[in-house]
Amino acid sequence: MTVPPTSDPPVKMTVRALVMDPVSNMPVVILEQAEQNAYLPIWIGVCEANSIALQLEGVTTPRPMTHDLIRSLITAMGYTVDHILIHSLTESVFLASIRLTGDNGEVRNVDSRPSDALAIALRTQADVLVARNVLEQALVAESSQEEAIKMILERLRPEDLGDYEM
Repeated sequence: MTVPPTSDPPVKMTVRALVMDPVSNMPVVILEQAEQNAYLPIWIGVCEANSIALQLEGVTTPRPMTHDLIRSLITAMGYTVDHILIHSLTESVFLASIRLTGDNGEVRNVDSRPSDALAIALRTQADVLVARNVLEQALVAESSQEEAIKMILERLRPEDLGDYEM
């Protein structure tokens, strides 16, 4: 899949929190646009949440985890990660890509699940970008992170849980 073209520049966000949804018992990564007090929740899988949590907490493992291996492969092939882009939200499923630049200047976009892209971005200190059309569909604006997380979880209905794919 290719990244859909857009005229609006994407928005830079940061990984702000990783929380458990008490209803579904699934991890939710919260991206933040600090200047706007705006948050984007993305439900993710347990394995990807573990990988993200290890990186956020600065934990080193005795052997490379999958996302560490991917980072090493990218580097060994002569590429760097420029940024990741969460570019689409279709039927409650987020789509992302990882933008790689080779030592020779070659640029490649690689399709990815947002959770994997985030785990790799954290390991490579790459920017996390979100398309404006995605933010228009899923952004939560609140005065604080705690209020945003509370609102996200409170407005979640049990029938919504089946819509989020890992």
